[in-house]
Amino acid sequence: MDPAHLLGTGGALGAVLRYLVGEAVPAEEFPVATLVVNVVGSFVLGLVTFGGVGGDVALFVGGGMCGAFTTYSSFSVQTVLLWERRTPLLAAVNAAGNLLSCVGAVWLARLLVG
Repeated sequence: MDPAHLLGTGGALGAVLRYLVGEAVPAEEFPVATLVVNVVGSFVLGLVTFGGVGGDVALFVGGGMCGAFTTYSSFSVQTVLLWERRTPLLAAVNAAGNLLSCVGAVWLARLLVG
């Protein structure tokens, strides 16, 4: 299959899954849905990367699905908005929580398949 189609199809699926997580996970005071998609996506990408998956599957799942499912831009904007709402502690928790949780998810995936 053409690489652009693999990326596009995986990306469409990842974007829809991200939307569904956003609908299912409440985020009144804290952007929990963004944290969830970033951690889950990091874990899945870790599985793909360290599990030796390559070629079309890696492109579809890694680049397409995980690329569209996770979101660094939303995380960044939400962190700034938390800061602007005068909740610097929540902003710091969001920033540190995303970084540490996502890196931890990748390490966990590496341990499971490596």
